[in-house]
Amino acid sequence: MRDIHQLKSGDLFALAVFLSVAAHRSFRAAAIELDVTPSAVSHSVKSLEQRLDVRLFNRTTRSVSLTDAGERLAAKLRPAVSSIAEALQVVDDFREAPSGTVRINSSEGAIRLVLLPVLARFARDYPQVHLDIVSDGRLSDVVADGFDAGIRLAEAVPQDMIAVRLTETARFAAVASPGYFAAHGRPAVPQDLHRHACIRFRFDSGAIYRWEFERHGMTETINVTGPLTLTDQPLMVEAAIQGIGIAFVPDHLVVGALADGRLERILDDWCPAFPGLCLYYPGHRHVSAGLRALIAAIRAG
Repeated sequence: MRDIHQLKSGDLFALAVFLSVAAHRSFRAAAIELDVTPSAVSHSVKSLEQRLDVRLFNRTTRSVSLTDAGERLAAKLRPAVSSIAEALQVVDDFREAPSGTVRINSSEGAIRLVLLPVLARFARDYPQVHLDIVSDGRLSDVVADGFDAGIRLAEAVPQDMIAVRLTETARFAAVASPGYFAAHGRPAVPQDLHRHACIRFRFDSGAIYRWEFERHGMTETINVTGPLTLTDQPLMVEAAIQGIGIAFVPDHLVVGALADGRLERILDDWCPAFPGLCLYYPGHRHVSAGLRALIAAIRAG
């Protein structure tokens, strides 16, 4: 306990600020996460460096990076601060109602499908819980980046995580407008897509998604071309409705447009199923009452 007595008032906050800047490599992003001003973050880091008498960050007008000392401090602090947060969460569970912040990392499609429908009801039922939801097309490390949980397709969940299935198996759909098919014809097999205008999807990593088809055990991967590349699947649907080309998206995004005739489906027997969405979190981490309440709300629909 003597080591704890060496901590001065504000040190725990300063260490939390340091870890946030280290994770984001940005003072401004850390300020947004911690809900403080950028100047408060800068002052906290500067005071910590003066107290430790060592530089923790290399700063330029364009970038922020950890020094060797900063890297070592961050590596030691992450598990310690995580343990403190978990201890506080355990005590928080004794409250009559869940409270505190629940940070979720998720793809935009998953946010629209499983989170958006329950947000209003969750906010009403749990007014003391603050949801901090980050839309992220990358497969972020939820532990290193300070999230309580992530939401991704089951096949993308790291093996060392606890996964909670949120949706059943779904499928992709290749779709375009009736006007497009009237002008250009309908592909009969995936290889026909090489002769069509396709709306491509770009991952946050910069990679272009190659369309994957499967039938009777035979797989076809098509590197499509076309007039438009987007990083947002709902926008791909809108572009297809406007007749720009063929889009290949999760079928839950096109239910309404298929029902009212704005879009038509092709290659249906070639479109593969994919595992449903899972919410996942590290098995060694305490699951807060707020996160448990959110999981229950999603499963209840």
